[in-house]
Amino acid sequence: MSVRWETEGLQTVGIVCLVFMFLKLMHLLGLIDITETDSSDSDLELSTVRHQPEGLEQLQAQTKFTRKELQSLYRGFKNECPSGLVDEETFKSIYSQFFPQGDATTYAHFLFNAFDMDRNGSIRFEDFVIGLSVLLRGSVTEKLNWAFNLYDINKDGYITKEEMLAIMKSIYDMMGRYTYPCVRDDAPFEHVEKFFQKMDRNRDGVVTIDEFIETCQKDENIMSSMQLFENVI
Repeated sequence: MSVRWETEGLQTVGIVCLVFMFLKLMHLLGLIDITETDSSDSDLELSTVRHQPEGLEQLQAQTKFTRKELQSLYRGFKNECPSGLVDEETFKSIYSQFFPQGDATTYAHFLFNAFDMDRNGSIRFEDFVIGLSVLLRGSVTEKLNWAFNLYDINKDGYITKEEMLAIMKSIYDMMGRYTYPCVRDDAPFEHVEKFFQKMDRNRDGVVTIDEFIETCQKDENIMSSMQLFENVI
């Protein structure tokens, strides 16, 4: 497997990696193999765990999954994560399995923080299923908002060059020797410059959510990447 880094549309890389790796994680956890569940399973099965998820009706209201889909998703999550929580080290360990020739720890750290909505150092079932709903069944705007949140490392509402460079370096580190042709040391810097030339409309040195969404919606490559995983489950 190889990945060719094209000059045009490089800003899609982070979004595609985000969705691809999230789906890999969901598959590993058994969360996207949806099957019909017994009709007697009227509610989420709760066992003695450190965290018990919100009620089924509340999760239905917060996501675009059906009752049976949520039941199946929770069953897979509970089997793989009996405590009801995923900590960052477990998250990083999962990612490292898919990129043995690279270093996925930094990218996994950024992605973990994007899912850890309440910043308590662990990801709950609710965090997983809400994120999965956005990435697979959300509107384009919802997906782009989620991607912006990943890039906005300090969550101040802006993407800086430093933040984008940190994300891009982590993606190149994660891909490792899978990249073709070989990545030059200055490739992440070049990517960030191209990203800001396209995204930073008013040239103030930061990218806002409005600039990000407006630019992405006009880019055919990004719009295509937003549709790659629709109707997966």
